[in-house]
Amino acid sequence: MLLRPLTDDDRNAYAHMLHRSFNTWYGAHGWPSDYFRCAPEQAGIFLDIYNDISPGCSIAAFDPGSGELMGACFYHPREHHVSLGVMSVNPDYFQRGVGRALVNYIVDFTDAHRYAALRLVSSAMNMNSFSLYNRSGLIPRSSYHDMVLPVPSTGLQVRYPLRDQVRTAVLTDVDAMAALEMEVSGISRINDYRYAIENPRGVLQALVFEGSDGVIDGFMISIKHPALSMLGPCVARDEKVTLALLLQATERFHGEVPLFVVPMDKRELVGTLYDWGARNVETHLFQVRGKFQAFNGVSLPSFLPETG
Repeated sequence: MLLRPLTDDDRNAYAHMLHRSFNTWYGAHGWPSDYFRCAPEQAGIFLDIYNDISPGCSIAAFDPGSGELMGACFYHPREHHVSLGVMSVNPDYFQRGVGRALVNYIVDFTDAHRYAALRLVSSAMNMNSFSLYNRSGLIPRSSYHDMVLPVPSTGLQVRYPLRDQVRTAVLTDVDAMAALEMEVSGISRINDYRYAIENPRGVLQALVFEGSDGVIDGFMISIKHPALSMLGPCVARDEKVTLALLLQATERFHGEVPLFVVPMDKRELVGTLYDWGARNVETHLFQVRGKFQAFNGVSLPSFLPETG
């Protein structure tokens, strides 16, 4: 196979490959075959946003004979780590070593540039991908409920007083957001926060929770797009702040069913979300190769922008 980064000229081929890859795999494992319910070309939003945040940081495999896209993966160099983004393989090339070649490339990039860690969040359902990552030295560090929450057309009729302390994030919040995530998770992603606040493609929202002392105690980024409606990434000092951010973030999803990924060990958070009508749809694992700091608070990962 030939390996090279994706370019803008690859967008259509990538979008159709990603759409077909996920629908084929989930359809073969007991899910509806329309995991992506959008038009195939709309799945190109992943390439758009990943290239906006980390230009050129993708690796794709192409068939040297036909030139067909065999698979692709993104990686995101941040201040202290590299995050491995969405991995997808063309169903016509399943079990051909495509995923292995892509992961090896990203592991080599991480090591060559002396990053402290490679991090990812991946489905616990897919044993092939779990084995691939585990063989590459990635160790599971946390488990998550993938939950969806149907939001009525009138919004969630929930009274949660701390919600009043949630506001829209502004660019002057970026340093505080970075300091908070460093405290909670041991990582920082300044470019991600700035991108979400500026929102050049009109699909993201960034909120912060400001305590009575003026300190930022949490933030929530969400995406609303035909290919993905998701709450997160979210970082907060405690579960109550997380709930306030989650509740406020649902205001842009009236009549929809957003997805979010919640740490299984945060029982107040999980139990309250059940009370609000959330239900489980899948599980994911957070995995790290290299340096890891145990979470000192709450971190909800996301897939776009990918958290790691």
